[in-house]
Amino acid sequence: MDHDAAELPAPLVHVGRQPIYDRTGDVIAYELLFRDAAGATRANERSAEATGRVIVSAFTEFGLDQLVGERACFINVTREFLIGEFPIPFDPNQSVLEVVETVQVDDAVVAGVRKLVDEGYTIALDDFTVGTHERLLEFATYVKIDLLDVDPAVVIEAVERCRAFRQIELVAERLETEDDLQRAMELGFTYFQGHVLGQPHVVSTPTLSPARVSRLQLLVELTAGDVDFDKVVRLVARDPALSFRLLQATNSAASGLTNRVSSVHEAAVLLGLAKVRQWVTLMLLSDLSTAGEDQLSATMTQARACGATARQLGRPADTAFTAGLLSGVAELTSQPPAEMAGKLPLSPELVAALVDSAGPLGEIVAAVREYERGQPAALAALLTPEDAVRTYLEALGWSTRVLRSMTPARATSER
Repeated sequence: MDHDAAELPAPLVHVGRQPIYDRTGDVIAYELLFRDAAGATRANERSAEATGRVIVSAFTEFGLDQLVGERACFINVTREFLIGEFPIPFDPNQSVLEVVETVQVDDAVVAGVRKLVDEGYTIALDDFTVGTHERLLEFATYVKIDLLDVDPAVVIEAVERCRAFRQIELVAERLETEDDLQRAMELGFTYFQGHVLGQPHVVSTPTLSPARVSRLQLLVELTAGDVDFDKVVRLVARDPALSFRLLQATNSAASGLTNRVSSVHEAAVLLGLAKVRQWVTLMLLSDLSTAGEDQLSATMTQARACGATARQLGRPADTAFTAGLLSGVAELTSQPPAEMAGKLPLSPELVAALVDSAGPLGEIVAAVREYERGQPAALAALLTPEDAVRTYLEALGWSTRVLRSMTPARATSER
């Protein structure tokens, strides 16, 4: 690793955002699109990997509040996400899963879409024509119909087919001219999308923001692979503020417990070692920096992805988790990895991974970090392209769930 890396500008991530309008001209949603550069005007791929990168960027680097506010967001999904081969790591809430036109609809896709709807997800069908995706109409809330260079009779046939399903709202897409917009209005479309109304706008953001360093020793000890139950209790109990916050979190509705607890030991017994370590690690991360929840989630996602990758390669997952976590902390705190490593009782393997990206552990951390920055080749070489996508999305889902579960604790600490 270049020792001057901390002085370089933070890498940027990019997401295209195109508005969807209602009949009054108000924006009701945004479609989020894959972009590999700030100046890109279109996607250069519509693969599962591209979908994964949009999800990662939208839900970790930017945050939905920044991208869409309280409006819905349409996210293209491929077959792998629909049949459950790749996880969807976010709650239904504002998201609309847009089934791209290249998906071949078979029994597995139908079953997968039915399951997603049962779980509360909203489904949209992209570029619908009669003869494609008709088996999914009963599950769809939105159907998008392309009006650009399409035979008017084909458009009318698609509209009439959708009218048989009362729940469907029609979205006219690829509207290039005022005539296109007027025709869509006359055909009774509810929503509208296209360059005549608003072109995709690429938004970019640095992956992390700088902050200050503190409490690294406790963080390292808590994430070590050989830490035991009693040691975790002692480490937390010797910090009054941390103990108070853990008890508050444990006694909150988020914990799902009916009995109130009065000691760190009781909390640890009721929650279990793994849960306590997750919560305390996130509490410490929130103390480590001024980073928001999106950035904390990104750091935890990196750590989890490193651990999961190591496990699949037959290497120590806990050590890889710690390496990924400390790598993220170095960026959060804008501290050179060599300087941070010098303050901590780390093994030579961990020091080599953090400072020089050396050894098997360093290779894993570097590969995960490159994946986050839109360069998937290294992680795909260690695993497979499919396993790389799956591993990272599972890590993202895990970090989102853990962060959400300890929100009451963070709220308590911020009063």
